Amino acid sequence: MSGPGGETAAVPGVARFRELLSVIGPWLPAVAFLGRMPAAMCPIGTLLLVGTETGSIGDASLVSGALALGEAAGGPVVGRLADRRGQRTVILAASLVNATAILALVTAAVTGRPVVLQIAFAAVVGLTVPQVGPLARGRWLSMVRGKPGEERLIGSALSFDGTADEVSFTLGPAVTGVLAALVAPAPALVLAAVLVGVCGTLFAVHPSAPAGSGPPAGGRGHAPLMSPALALLMCSMSMQGLLFGSVQAGVSATATHLGSPGAAGLLYALLGGVSALAGVATAALPARIGLPLRLRLATAAMLATSLPLLPADSIGSLALAVPLVGAAIAPHIITVFGLTERIVARERIGEAMALLVSSVLVAQSVGVMVAGRLADAYGPGAPSVVSCAATATAALVAAATATSGRYPPAAPALPVPHRTGPPAASPPARPGR
Repeated sequence: MSGPGGETAAVPGVARFRELLSVIGPWLPAVAFLGRMPAAMCPIGTLLLVGTETGSIGDASLVSGALALGEAAGGPVVGRLADRRGQRTVILAASLVNATAILALVTAAVTGRPVVLQIAFAAVVGLTVPQVGPLARGRWLSMVRGKPGEERLIGSALSFDGTADEVSFTLGPAVTGVLAALVAPAPALVLAAVLVGVCGTLFAVHPSAPAGSGPPAGGRGHAPLMSPALALLMCSMSMQGLLFGSVQAGVSATATHLGSPGAAGLLYALLGGVSALAGVATAALPARIGLPLRLRLATAAMLATSLPLLPADSIGSLALAVPLVGAAIAPHIITVFGLTERIVARERIGEAMALLVSSVLVAQSVGVMVAGRLADAYGPGAPSVVSCAATATAALVAAATATSGRYPPAAPALPVPHRTGPPAASPPARPGR
């Protein structure tokens, strides 16, 4: 294709990814991709494993819920420790403990240990997720600072990482489902343990791992993390989490009602695939479309693409409506992370990124539970109302608050002397943050 939106629009995004890889190299992003996949594999793998072994969906939901809540609570803590003590030590410790906890959970499930013990192991799995995804974003940013075309590289890094997230959260459940169907759920979680143990370790010990900011100098506290702007971005990500959860519940309920429960996983995977393509396209957007405007456009697009879910009541209509939702998801994620990079001090960027991910996880859990209850009470179409309410809230909040005054443009990068070896600890945020 050569028309608008065709090849000519896609090539700049791919070219920017090539430019980024020339700076950070191809090997480390591959390790980071595989290292974050277990975070996508474990929730569905735990649900399938415990449900298969106990025969109780209720028990499986409790164990899977403990894992999700554990990650929501532990993510910001891991991010904070990595920012202060350095990624190498924290990610290495978290990866090894996480792999051990996954294997302990698998052992407890297949040997019929009490559900309360499985819940405890699942909580440890969630608490110790090494947060490779959020911390990789911070690492890419530290690696491109001071390079020619820094602001362009920052945008490319966030687009690249958002695309990697979408692909991993599509591929992870797919691999888990295939292994569960062909063999059993347990091997899928064992694979997750191997991936987090090996790739998490490789990511941790790579020379690019940033050093921590260390203890506060002169007894002064670290730069503040929370601000009204970050709270608004957390709200936006929470609304996306509600969208994820309600779509998941709605697709599952409708597919089951129509007698094709297996179609739900494929439809949700299509959503992730479209989102990944949209992430690549986002890298090609011109710089004149500023991030505050992008947030307003992305949330408006989330609302527009969620509306076709309301009348979707067949596999065919779902196959059209569900992937459409994905067109706005990656652009929204990438924009939120880009704005966060502007408003949070550099020494706390890992913690801030993990906090945004936790916002999605908690809201997604709430969305699944609320939408599932509504589907039981009012029919399989009811979760779509939750989806539209969430996207409408995100669009309204962004329209009212996403301004250049709240999110000022990034200051021009200052020249930095050439250095070799891993990046040093970043200085405080640039003026205007």
